[in-house]
Amino acid sequence: MTRDEARRWIAERFDQERVAKLDAFEAMLRTEAAVQNLIAPSTLDHIWVRHFADSAQLLDCAPGGGKWLDIGSGAGLPGIVLAILNDAPVELVEPRALRTAFLRNVVTSLELTNATVVTAKVERTAGIANIVTARAVSNVSDLFHRARHRTDKSTIWILPKGRNAETEVAIARHAWHGVFHVKPSLTAPDSLIVVAQGIRPK
Repeated sequence: MTRDEARRWIAERFDQERVAKLDAFEAMLRTEAAVQNLIAPSTLDHIWVRHFADSAQLLDCAPGGGKWLDIGSGAGLPGIVLAILNDAPVELVEPRALRTAFLRNVVTSLELTNATVVTAKVERTAGIANIVTARAVSNVSDLFHRARHRTDKSTIWILPKGRNAETEVAIARHAWHGVFHVKPSLTAPDSLIVVAQGIRPK
């Protein structure tokens, strides 16, 4: 997928105002990347594919909507993209203060009234989320352990992963009950998305 293909894929699904906010977010990411290590330098020229389309596709995994919890939001991926592209509440949890300062600036600048930024480890937060996501944070089992208190039996976990997704799910099954599905990512042939529900310890 090229930048133009990713932009067109998003523009076909979302209105121009939301696409314009992604343009503004891209500019803010590029500026902040010179200050702190938000995203890999090798991906700066592929933001629309590697970060925006990659985040946007997660919305299709939770058609019922509800409150999103984004663990380890970092640069706001996928949390800020999700907040731009849908009206449901999105809670971005990130322990590093420099990064949450950037995220709060983005939320204010783009007038994302549905987004909340929390400076903390997810273990120290509370409240039930309908959908949990985490990108490049930890393995599946560890994420379940760290954030299960934020979920109930109906919560959907949507976890972007690399080629080791099937192995992570197999390991998680040893300690966790639930329904697991692994689906291919739209943006990279070697990337997968773990979708899980009904997660509870064995």
